[in-house]
Amino acid sequence: MFHHFDISTENISLPDKFTYPFNYIPHQLSVAAAEQLKKYLDSKEELKEEIARGKMFGVMVVKNQNNEIGFIAAFSGILNGKNILPYFVPPIYDLLDDKGFFKVEEKEISLINEKIDMLSKSEDYVLLKRRLENIKSEKILMLTDAKISLKANKEKRAKTRAETSDEKILKKLIDESQFEKAEYKRLEKKLSKEILDCESQISEKQDEINSLKTERKERSAALQKKMFDKFVVLNANGGSKNLTEIFSDYLNKLPPAGAGECAAPKLLQYAFKNKLTPISMAEFWLGESPKREIRHSGYFYPACKAKCEPILDFMLKGLNVEENPLKKNTSSCLEPRVIYEDEYILVIDKPSGLISVPGKESRDSLYDLIKNKYFKDSSHTPYMVHRLDMDTSGIIVVAKTKEAYKNLQAQFKNHTINKRYVAIVEGNVKGNDGEIDLPLCLNPNERPFQVVDYKFGKRAVTLYKVLERDYKIEDEINIKHGFDHIKNSSFSTLTKIHFFPITGRTHQLRVHSSHQNGLNAPIKGDPLYGKKGKRLFLHAEYIEFDHPISGKRISFQTDPEF
Repeated sequence: MFHHFDISTENISLPDKFTYPFNYIPHQLSVAAAEQLKKYLDSKEELKEEIARGKMFGVMVVKNQNNEIGFIAAFSGILNGKNILPYFVPPIYDLLDDKGFFKVEEKEISLINEKIDMLSKSEDYVLLKRRLENIKSEKILMLTDAKISLKANKEKRAKTRAETSDEKILKKLIDESQFEKAEYKRLEKKLSKEILDCESQISEKQDEINSLKTERKERSAALQKKMFDKFVVLNANGGSKNLTEIFSDYLNKLPPAGAGECAAPKLLQYAFKNKLTPISMAEFWLGESPKREIRHSGYFYPACKAKCEPILDFMLKGLNVEENPLKKNTSSCLEPRVIYEDEYILVIDKPSGLISVPGKESRDSLYDLIKNKYFKDSSHTPYMVHRLDMDTSGIIVVAKTKEAYKNLQAQFKNHTINKRYVAIVEGNVKGNDGEIDLPLCLNPNERPFQVVDYKFGKRAVTLYKVLERDYKIEDEINIKHGFDHIKNSSFSTLTKIHFFPITGRTHQLRVHSSHQNGLNAPIKGDPLYGKKGKRLFLHAEYIEFDHPISGKRISFQTDPEF
């Protein structure tokens, strides 16, 4: 499982610390390992079809006990119907072992599923449900007809009563009325009994189905618990814990399905078991992108948080790991520039890397900087009319008074504010202009990622216009973080583009640019939806609105620093 590099690594310096798996630019050795793994996969015809549908892989650069530098490789989940394949590290726990408890119990649960399916589709059960529907329909029709008849006879008797005073005839009319009402009740009772009898027979069969469903649920829960108890992971300190304990301690809940089967935990587990020293790691996607999320073939991605964060938090204990870059307070050296100010508003040119408003991490925000500079000796606070992502630079309008804030908010809501962004995207955009209409919502399991969701997403619309093709950027970041050798790559060129957002959803431009149903061209330097780089090449360069007090139409423009 330990692979030597097929290139010389003598002149490549080792990293000082192990990769922080949730936010990183892959080390040069990790990229080389990924390139070598990709070549191996290209030679395996039996894997190509499945990989083309999309699969996450991982590599970890390690040092063995002979002080040799090499790497190990893993895939997430299963590959080619197996979780043990040559070249790759084994799973933490082999769920596919035919003699293991998981496969045995899985077969029993499958038998329960078959019984439920058989009972649900049995001829007797289907006929009973159909008969019940027919009886209910007949009941409505028969009782409706009976009511119409009752009403007609009642009107006929009323007419006869008005025309006669004969006691015998009147008594006969009363007897007829009572008989017809009794007949109606007997009919209603008869039909209701038929319905109850049919429902009773259905209920007996449904009880059997429900009993099997309850058994299935209980056995599935017990199997999940037993399975996660068997997933015992190690850490660099020599400690060990099963996944049930880890998720209970970390989130006070059970692990999600698939926990422990991603590439990163597999790699760390194998390294610790075999006394390999972890040096760096990276995970990358190959094949088509999932429909909701954004994955580009050959791009590196951070470890998933929902399944992996609690696990890796435990497994990395004892390793000298890079600091989470989001916890580094670099904001102190980022100075926003004021491009306009009066007693009601501020127009700011925000640098990339500065968050707009305070977040969970202890970082200075644009709000903090403005408050400390302009409202330090005041009981008032700045009103952030809108926001830009931390990675996005450009114009932000800040209100100094509540009156100005409400007015500007209304302008945003009514779409009377015009905004324009300039971006550099990786790819050759089709067409010179157009509209992107893809609904967006938060992926709750992978914050802050947004996904395209036609059921739950809010409508998001962006207009775009191509400014320059084959765009060149001076002083390119000298770090390789994608597969340059992938043939027919649509991201081999850069395009300069204008974005005109009609709506203002979180990460709207970034997702619309990167998604396969959008431009399919990620914004350069995008750490979430593309390749992380020295910065995100997205800048809010122009804004036009009515001054909140004077009503005069005003506009501002700033040039990006790229």
